[in-house]
Amino acid sequence: MVGAGIVALLLLVFNSLLADLPQTALAAVVIAAALSLMDVAVLRRFVRVRPSAVALSLVATVGVVLFGVLEGILVAVVLSILLFFQRSWWPHGEVLGEVEDLQGWHSLERYPDGKRAPDIVVYRWEAPLFFANSSIFLEQVRELVRDRDVRWVVLQCEAVTDVDLTAADMLRRLDEELNAHGVHLAFVELRDRLRELVSSYGLNETLDRDHFYSSIEEALADIARPGAGRPDAGGDADGT
Repeated sequence: MVGAGIVALLLLVFNSLLADLPQTALAAVVIAAALSLMDVAVLRRFVRVRPSAVALSLVATVGVVLFGVLEGILVAVVLSILLFFQRSWWPHGEVLGEVEDLQGWHSLERYPDGKRAPDIVVYRWEAPLFFANSSIFLEQVRELVRDRDVRWVVLQCEAVTDVDLTAADMLRRLDEELNAHGVHLAFVELRDRLRELVSSYGLNETLDRDHFYSSIEEALADIARPGAGRPDAGGDADGT
């Protein structure tokens, strides 16, 4: 605030003090200020952990140089929004397994030696479920069932923050399709708010409300019961 006040005084009251300052001196001040904004060490770290952040930084820099400050920043903001939509519309999904010496469940793509439960695939979806990515989710689950001889698909939903109407209709159709082939769905770590939303969508007529679990271990223990998922075991005849 002190610096801003001094700049305001120089512009409004004492601007004559800078009237005879050579343009080369002003250019040197601007260059020094620009160089002080560069943090090469941070960029090097971002290259390793988040290359897209470095790309946005370079785009903003080039945009400012070529078009001006506001225009360059606007280009970078638009690009960052597009990247956000790209990550939401084409999210990453992972098949999970138990890895020796590591707690919890981890990606089998990253740890190919991880153990997978027989007849069960544990799949983590890493985005909200909404109209733009629901068909991708549908095809990925179908592919998992085609490629593996499974009775259960356990969906790890920790990263699912929303389920819209289109996604809800997709879940209903997917559940009915899987049930017709003797495959059942179970949901793990789905937020209470979304469970209530699923109920308000009327999906409990299709999705068995008893197959929502707080952990993968709890789900697997229940699924492992003899006759789990079959009508004669007390489950829904057409529920998952």
